[in-house]
Amino acid sequence: MPHTSTLKNLIFDLGDVIIPIDLTAPIRNFAMLANLPEEQVRELWMQHDIVGQYETGLIDDEAFRTHVRTLLKNRASELGSESVSSDQWADEVIDTAWNTILLDLPIERIERIKQLKSGYRLFLLSNTSPIHIRKVNSVLTGMGQPPLEELFERVFYSYEVRLAKPSPEIYQHVLAEGGLVAEETAFFDDNAANIKAAAGLGIQAVHVQPPSTIVDYLKDV
Repeated sequence: MPHTSTLKNLIFDLGDVIIPIDLTAPIRNFAMLANLPEEQVRELWMQHDIVGQYETGLIDDEAFRTHVRTLLKNRASELGSESVSSDQWADEVIDTAWNTILLDLPIERIERIKQLKSGYRLFLLSNTSPIHIRKVNSVLTGMGQPPLEELFERVFYSYEVRLAKPSPEIYQHVLAEGGLVAEETAFFDDNAANIKAAAGLGIQAVHVQPPSTIVDYLKDV
């Protein structure tokens, strides 16, 4: 838990900290779309680093979708698989499959973040993509909640800053841009490597692990 006596700033990860995620869901859905085994799709993902390129802004939305279409349709053709018709590869179909990573957003986490705004400077730091952020904001506004850019003083998306956790540079960027002192800052993330990197810079890093949620970790803050 962070040391509340010195705490002034809170930085939150997004996936599995604010919104629950299923990292395997997009693979399953793209595999069904292309009529390919999941392992084939997973290997393509890793071989071509599609996610890494997209989440660090090396490719934009359209390039991401084109990359997905080309890779999966070519592999399906090589294996003699008969995928769905070409009109099923429309942008919205790819976006929907990609967004299956996002699960139901617990309202109590948003309400707790809103409560904390009166006492702390709040920031968001996420390895993410534009398609995911648009979807999360759509979910939030559909729940009558403000979008991420209004929930937090600043949002730092990997695709915008062209850096990704656990690179120390992304934490240094957030500290510098926000004018934050590391020791006065807590960072909440579900990934052990991300936590280790933040802690190495003196940030009060909190490893969020189920069944506990940020509501539990922040109950005494």
